[in-house]
Parts: sequence; C-alpha cells; structure tokens
Amino acid sequence: MGPLSGVRVLDLTRVLAGPWATQLLADFGADVIKVEEPAHGDDTRQWGPPWLKDAAGAATTDSAYYLAANRGKRSVTLDLSHAEGARLARELALTCDVLVENFKVGGLAKYGLGYPALSQLQPRLIYCAISGFGQDGPEAARPGYDAMIQAMGGLMSLTGIADGEAGAGPMKVGVAVADLMAGMYTATAVLGALYERVSSGRGQYIDLALLDTQIGWLANQNLNFLLSGAAPQRHGSAHPNITPYQAFATADGFLMLAVGNDRQFAAFCRAAGLSELAADARYATNAARVANRATLIERIGAAMKARPTPAWLSDLKAAGVPCGPINDLAQAFAEPQVRHRQLLLELPHARAGRVPGVRNPVRFSRSELEYRRAPPLLGEHTDEVLRERLGLDNAELAALHASGALGQPRA
Repeated sequence: MGPLSGVRVLDLTRVLAGPWATQLLADFGADVIKVEEPAHGDDTRQWGPPWLKDAAGAATTDSAYYLAANRGKRSVTLDLSHAEGARLARELALTCDVLVENFKVGGLAKYGLGYPALSQLQPRLIYCAISGFGQDGPEAARPGYDAMIQAMGGLMSLTGIADGEAGAGPMKVGVAVADLMAGMYTATAVLGALYERVSSGRGQYIDLALLDTQIGWLANQNLNFLLSGAAPQRHGSAHPNITPYQAFATADGFLMLAVGNDRQFAAFCRAAGLSELAADARYATNAARVANRATLIERIGAAMKARPTPAWLSDLKAAGVPCGPINDLAQAFAEPQVRHRQLLLELPHARAGRVPGVRNPVRFSRSELEYRRAPPLLGEHTDEVLRERLGLDNAELAALHASGALGQPRA
C-alpha cells in the first residue's frame, strides 16, 4: 500500500507541470482520475515522434512525451463545454480529496469547477491551480510555457557558455525543468495541505505559478545576486562559487570534476601530479581558487589531457575525488549502479503489450510505491470510473455517450 492509498485526485491538467505532480501522487498510491478533452486528449499525446508502438510494431497516437508523465492514472473523457460533461466533472470533483488544474486563470469558473463553487459543496477539497504567472498581477492572464519561463525567470542567463568564449550565449536546459520543478512544488504543496487538513478538517486553495517556482529554486544564484548586487553570469559547466568544478577535456573525451573542498583539492592535485598547486597560496583555499580561477583552470586543463577518461575515473575514485563520466542516456542507463537500483520498469499496456518507464526515485522503508497502471489510453476508464464513483448504470452511460457529453456520440 502506498503512503497516499485512499487519497482521491481529480487531474484537470495537461502537458507537464500538472501531470508530473499527479504522476508522483499516483506513484505514492493516490487514485488519480485524469479528465481529458475527448477529441485529442492531453496535448502531449501528439508531441512525437517517437511514438509508442502497438503489439504489431505499428506507431500509435501516444508519444513518448505523454508516456513520461502519466503513469498510474485512469483516463476519463468529458466534454466540459457540454452541460452534462461539466456536471459529471463537478460530481467527480466532489468525490475527491484533491483537484489539480492548469486552465487559464478563472477558466474553470464557467463550468462550475472553480474553487469558490466547489469548496461550498466540499469544504475538505484541496484545490491546486497551476498557471504561468499566478492568479493575480499584471501577467496573470498570459499562458506560460517552460521555455519562456526559463528565460524570464533568469535560468537561461545562468546556463550556457560564458561570454567571450566560442559558442557563447544563453541556453535552455535540456529538459523542461521549469515545468518539472513546478510539478514537484505542486506535489509537496498538496502533501502539506493534506497533512494540515488532518487537524483543521478543511481543504484550501493553492496558487502555484511557474514563474514563482522558477525564481524560487535558483537557490545559491539568487543569494549570489541579492548579497552582491551583481547579476550572476554564465560559466558553462563550471560553478560560480567553487572551483575546480567543471568539465575538462581528457585524452579521449571529457570528464566532470567536482572538487567541493580544500581537502579534495589537495587529493586531486596529488593524483594529477600537480601537488605544487595545493601548496600555492593562490589556490590553497576555495576563495583563493575562485579569485584565481583562470590560471588554475589553464593548469588543470593541460594536465587533464594527458590521460584518457577511464584512467582519470579510476585514479580519482581511488583518491576520493568526486568526478564522473559525461554519459549520454544509453550510457547512463547502462551504469552498473543504475542497473543495480533497477530504475527501469515495464508495465502492461492495453495496446503495446508492455511499455517502458523509469521508477520513482523515492525509496520508503515500509510503504511500497505503486506502479499499478501504464499511462492510459484516451478515455480508457471512462465507463469504469463513472460506474464506480457516480454509480451510473449501463443505460445512463449509453445515454451520456449518445449525448456527446463523453465525446463523439457512439454509432
């Protein structure tokens, strides 16, 4: 049993931030009902290639992107613009502990699915609204997408090759990290509200903005700016506060060196045949190394080219110096530690037979994470959920299908 077993979640989100949060809640044991627009469903179903292949090897209409964020859920199709579709959504919401949505600000009110209306009927409901810019302020009405939030929130100014070097310029992170972090904040906010409800007996409204979370998790770079008054600059793979802490070319490739303190620096210097650097006052402390970064990196860079990456990994590991290979994903999944931790999983899938995925990285000592379902087909569980949650019989379901409330009327 997962730690959230018994918690019911209505998921009115699409794309990534919301689905990432609700997938995490599903992994923890929550029963997540994903409500989708009937014609095409979650936008990311079409964000391919690559596409999931069916048992015969033919491409389906579900993309890898969609599969990455929708494990463990049940899919229900409802046309919210149809009076009966909106009514069913409201009734489902009243059976739930949590509702997560990412419509435009105020967009659900016309369906009777806004927090003021639902909380009057279900005071215990925890309602989380994810948006690009929050529920108020001059930009509240604008849609928000990961790339623009990475840019506006300062992340791209910190990411990429430093000015003055070949290829310099701001760069987007290789995954939609603004969305993913908003999803993580959403999940923790929901958990906090569930815990608070134990004592208060009441639900509450959570206003969660991508821009707020993007700025919020810049961590040391925020404080670098707030204490110094100077906007941090790009350093490529290097660290603004620690050095040597960056990628170096070796005789046959690259290696990431991550020296975190003076003791590790001295150990690195011994292993690299550069013991004189550890005794040099310009490099003896981290603050001194940061002040003299350019000359230090030039010396280390020249030395690193003398040995191939495997030799450096072996020598530095033996010396207790943090470092790692710069793997592509094929190499990352082949790492012995990754294989030992069994991060890859496969789940039964209605169309493909089996579908791959990546395990939730959380390991509880007693509670089991739940991998009950593969990412669902569009509308796969509509009748099942409406029978189970709302007590509808076959005749009522047939009438709803004929009306178009659940999508295109059945022939």
